[in-house]
Amino acid sequence: MTPRAAPSRLNREVSMKKTLFLLFALSLLAGCQHRPVGTFSPDPGTSKPLTVVLPTTAEPAAGFDPAFGWGAGEHVHEPLIQSTLTVTNADLTIGYDLADSMEVSGDGLTWTVKIRDDVKFTDGEPLTAEDVAFTYNTVKAASSVSDFTMLDYAEAADGTTVLFHMTRPFSIWPYTMAITGILPEHSYDPASYGANPIGSGRYILQQWDRGQQVILEANPAYYGAQPRMEQVTILFMEEDAAFLAVQAGQADLAYTSAAYSDQGVNGFSLLSVRTVDNRGINIALADGSPLDAPAVRAAINRGIDRQAMIDHVLNGYGTPAYSVCDELPWYNPVSEVAYDPEGSRAVLNGKGISLTVHYPAGDSVRQGLAAELANQLGELGIEADIKGVGWDTAYDDARYNPLIWGWGTHTPMELYNLHHSGPTQYVLYSSKAVDAYMDQALACTDLEESYALWQQAQEEIARDVPWVWLVNVDHLYWVRGGLHVAEQKLHPHGHGWSIVNNVDQWSWE
Repeated sequence: MTPRAAPSRLNREVSMKKTLFLLFALSLLAGCQHRPVGTFSPDPGTSKPLTVVLPTTAEPAAGFDPAFGWGAGEHVHEPLIQSTLTVTNADLTIGYDLADSMEVSGDGLTWTVKIRDDVKFTDGEPLTAEDVAFTYNTVKAASSVSDFTMLDYAEAADGTTVLFHMTRPFSIWPYTMAITGILPEHSYDPASYGANPIGSGRYILQQWDRGQQVILEANPAYYGAQPRMEQVTILFMEEDAAFLAVQAGQADLAYTSAAYSDQGVNGFSLLSVRTVDNRGINIALADGSPLDAPAVRAAINRGIDRQAMIDHVLNGYGTPAYSVCDELPWYNPVSEVAYDPEGSRAVLNGKGISLTVHYPAGDSVRQGLAAELANQLGELGIEADIKGVGWDTAYDDARYNPLIWGWGTHTPMELYNLHHSGPTQYVLYSSKAVDAYMDQALACTDLEESYALWQQAQEEIARDVPWVWLVNVDHLYWVRGGLHVAEQKLHPHGHGWSIVNNVDQWSWE
């Protein structure tokens, strides 16, 4: 059997290269804290600057331009600098931001959205329906990150009414509107906007030092409640440098991982945020696989000790995963299974099944999960080993071998993409019943009614078991004493900007 993966521990011998990087970043921070920021001068009696550390992968390569993925990366996050038509509420249902109302035609092919008339961009120009239509047409044409194939074109019917003409019914369009920041048609230049964005959101991008930091300041003309955090500096650091920044007291909040969770830091506490950032394996493979039979796949699903994975690999920071959409409004608890190793062994023993669990090379968490999974499969009567692969080969390898994947986003489209038939690089699965329910869900003209159809699709999926979901990985952060972080929604996949989605509501005691 493959030995269990021991929880990784902090390597206290930090390389000289990373130490020098940290010292440079901290000196940069110390210098920027005293520089004037725009025209907004925080009153030290009511607010003080906030410093947040995010992973280096959170820095948007193309800048802060929704046309090139800002707001859609790491699956989804709120763009902060720009306003959106809708927002996701705490329970991941839909609420309004710029929109006052929305309705969809009986055939599902036209969405009519009325917007507020009191919003201005930070250059003083009013935000109108023309800007909204321009934004969506631009993003559709330019974005390689966001999927806008369901949109034909957008048009402004008048100054406060925008019409979205769809190529097909798409009931979950409000979730797309929740991450699409609105651009100013009058001044938009794709060559420069990403580094110098003009928006109407809660914050203004005051400074961006590529590879190092961004500085955000509160938008004094924002139409909503004024942000409590008036100045936010975000540093981009590797994980060990982020931890050292916390130890040095040079960050107020910093991301971390389970590997550091047993470390105590004076003056800081560990914040654990629940997520739908799941890890699982594709198990419906090419014809001839020993996992062809649904009964075999179901036995594996019931035989996995998910809590043991959380304890052994995540140091206890996670929750069992049973689908790609646990706890979201369209989730169906029918996906949950009781742990039954004896019953699984009765099905699997004697079948002579052997397989290799693949994981992305360089990802220590997925490697640990792969090792733990292989060990548990061995106890169920399946001979299993593990193999690290690069993403250049992982997609093809996953047609013949289970691969540890990571998913999780705030839209039912993730469920669709992973289970609807047709060309797919993720899993070889096809069900006419699942396709029918999902197609009906997209064609539904009532968003909340569509949730029931997504749930019916999950009933069929639960019988077929094309995936075995393992864990939802908690997102962990070191938080300075006295900093109150507003209640977080379930975070999606990706350990980045989600934590600061509501930074405007944070406060100092």
